[in-house]
Amino acid sequence: MRKYGLIGYPLEHSFSKKYFAEKFKNEGIKNAFYENYPLKNITELLKLINEEKELVGLNVTIPYKEEVIPFLDEIDSDAKEVGAVNVIKILRSGDKIKLKGYNTDIYGFRESLKPFIVKDINQALILGTGGSSKAVAWVLEKLGVKVIFVSRSKKQGSITYRDITDNIIGATQLIVNTTPLGMYPNMENKPDIPYNLLSPSHILYDLIYNPGQTLFLKEGISRGCTVINGLTMLKLQAEKSWEIWNNPD
Repeated sequence: MRKYGLIGYPLEHSFSKKYFAEKFKNEGIKNAFYENYPLKNITELLKLINEEKELVGLNVTIPYKEEVIPFLDEIDSDAKEVGAVNVIKILRSGDKIKLKGYNTDIYGFRESLKPFIVKDINQALILGTGGSSKAVAWVLEKLGVKVIFVSRSKKQGSITYRDITDNIIGATQLIVNTTPLGMYPNMENKPDIPYNLLSPSHILYDLIYNPGQTLFLKEGISRGCTVINGLTMLKLQAEKSWEIWNNPD
């Protein structure tokens, strides 16, 4: 039996377990199993890997995409540059275990955004400064888009929600929510941006997939914005994870 799983906390409403169960069934993949592993502390990771002898691959979600890095033996060059990991490949040879980290959020975000990218996207606001925001920023900067991080509190390299001015919104074409605000079951929440300044020229991308339309996206829809939810990105990054886990390298 080959075991795969997801680490993070909490995981009650995660996408991955159901997705991979359906994948295994639909594609006739035998002797494979995917489980959620809610870790209250990232220090529990090595114990999990040692106890689950058949575990060969993990996805990593909030809040451990950055915290997991010190526990890895090797990191893919893109993940290292981004500074966040959401996939771990577990290589076992006798009693020796090697953990290698990757970032498939990069692939998922880039490919899901492609149909919406137009040449006049020059500036983007990224709401949140966690692990997912780093992958989003990395992709956008590679595309030549200026990135402005927005955080609840003042910190180096970002502005606060209170700092978002008319001029900033006017010069921005893409706004990406990487925070959990609005995620099920707390669907009444949304990022505190000046929605009244949005127009049909804006694209709103929410990394949340459940619900399909968060309040953030609904505010955009009511003002004629193009909106994207996180489901396509999740599916793309999940498939890329599967590819990494089953690559013989």
